[in-house]
Formats: sequence, structure tokens, C-alpha cells
Amino acid sequence: MNMADQMDHKEILASLSSEQRRHLCAQSDGPGLLRIAVHFGLILLFGALIVVGGPWAWLFMPIQGVLLVFLFTALHETIHGTAFRTSWLNTWVANACSFLVILPSQEFRYFHFAHHRYTHDPDKDPELAGGKPDTRLKLLVYLTGLPEWYWRLKNIFKNAFLPISSDYVPTRGRARVALEARVFLALYAVLAGLSSAIGTTALLWAWILPLILGNPFLRAYLLAEHSFCPHVADMLQNTRKTFTNRLVRWIAWNMPYHIEHHAYPSVPFHKLPEFHDILRGHHGETENGYARFTHRYFEDPKTGRPLNAG
Repeated sequence: MNMADQMDHKEILASLSSEQRRHLCAQSDGPGLLRIAVHFGLILLFGALIVVGGPWAWLFMPIQGVLLVFLFTALHETIHGTAFRTSWLNTWVANACSFLVILPSQEFRYFHFAHHRYTHDPDKDPELAGGKPDTRLKLLVYLTGLPEWYWRLKNIFKNAFLPISSDYVPTRGRARVALEARVFLALYAVLAGLSSAIGTTALLWAWILPLILGNPFLRAYLLAEHSFCPHVADMLQNTRKTFTNRLVRWIAWNMPYHIEHHAYPSVPFHKLPEFHDILRGHHGETENGYARFTHRYFEDPKTGRPLNAG
């Protein structure tokens, strides 16, 4: 291996010219507006098909679920402020996406930025606080999404009614996190009340149940980002880039280019393929598809043996 192959992400960033940096980090409203318009448009289309009903309506629910849960990746891009050049667009789209996936954006922003600051540090990265599944049974439970739903619902009620004690939420941000949690709970209650008053279950069939059905796909996607990567500071090593098809890259807002994102978070989603070309040959952790990684996880790529059943 030559010296170039041993460069870490900081050395690669330092090697970029000022012109390359400006180009890679240049923001624009157009790509984000097109992406979010199509994403929301498909959600409305499949939601309408489900509500209208018919013999094929149940087939649309998993598709609707995948579309809904992957608003998480739109939320992720907007809290970074890179989805749009116009700041209020990032704010409003983040609010809409976070409401639909039941993950308030204020707390998620603090959580996620701590994850970036301490990526894959077992002592400081909040993503590692609950540990990774280390048996087949735990992996199957993780993939159902049930532990995630428990955590989200518990957190939103806790933040709304109890003092906020999470280390990653700074003192100055706790009032905003609490207020957002209360507003979300109030709006969910209003929607539930209105649905009951007019006697409709449309939101249940077109929103809540698809979210539950779609979450296993998001869990498998997120599992591949850092699992079994070395606990080192180099973003080229502690993060995984997953090679996948255009459809997955589209719905995930190019976040399968995850090494690229962690190495240079200021690069907007639509410029990540270009940055990928710059990093070509320097990726430490890669995988050919999410299904393949999940299968390998069952076999425990750390040891080459299957995970324990219990």
C-alpha cells in the first residue's frame, strides 16, 4: 500500500484546493426542491390509493411505509442545512419530515451533531449508547423497529413533561427541545381527535401503519452505516459506504455515500457522488448492498461465525 492509500480523511480534505472546496460545498435550492416535491408527491399518491381502497390497497402500504420512513434522510439533510440554500426551507422541511416520522428535529439535531463529533466512539457517540445487536434474536428484534418506536415515544413524552437530562442537549437548547415535544404531542392529539370526530381511519392506514411496516427497511439501512467498523477517528475507516442502486440512493438522499458525508458534512447531498469520485480508492469500509450486509451481520463479520441464536 502506498502513502496515498494511507491518507486519512483530514489529509484528503487538506489536499483539496479552494476551488474544489467551493464547488463541493456550493448549495442550491433546485435539487432539494425537486427531490422533496417528488418524495412528498409519491407519499400523497400512495396515501390516496390506500385511502380510496380496493383489492390492491394493502400492496401499497409497504411502499408508502418505505417512502415515509426515508423522510428520515430528508430530515437528516435539512438539519445539516445542506438540502437547500435558503435557510427557512431547511427549517420548514425539517419540521414537516420530523413530524411525519415522529422524531422532533430539535433534539435529533443535537443527537446527530454529537454523533458527528464523536463518530463511533464507544464512550461518547450517542448512537452507541444502547449497544448494537449481538445475537440473532436481538438483531431480529432490532429489525422490527419496535425498540426504536419505544425510544422515540418515550423520549417525546419525557422531553415534554420532565427535565431534559440528555448529555448531548446543551442547557441553552433544552427549552426549545421541550417546547417542540409539547407542540408535537398537541398536534398529534388534535389529529387523533379530528379523526375520531369525523369517523375516519385514513391517517391510521395511510400514515401510522405504513410507518410501522416501513421501519424495518430503515433499521437495516442504518445498521450498515457504522456497525463493525473500527473505533478510530478516521472517517474513512469508522464509517461504511454501501454500494446500491439508484432507487435506494434517491430515496435515501444519497446517504449511502456515508463515508463521503462523514468525511465532509458540508457537502450537499447532490454533490456527494462527485466527492465519492475524489475519495475513490480511499474507502476503508464498503459493502455491496444492504441485504448483503444484513446477511453478513447474521454471520457476524467480526468473527466470520454466525451470531448466537439467543
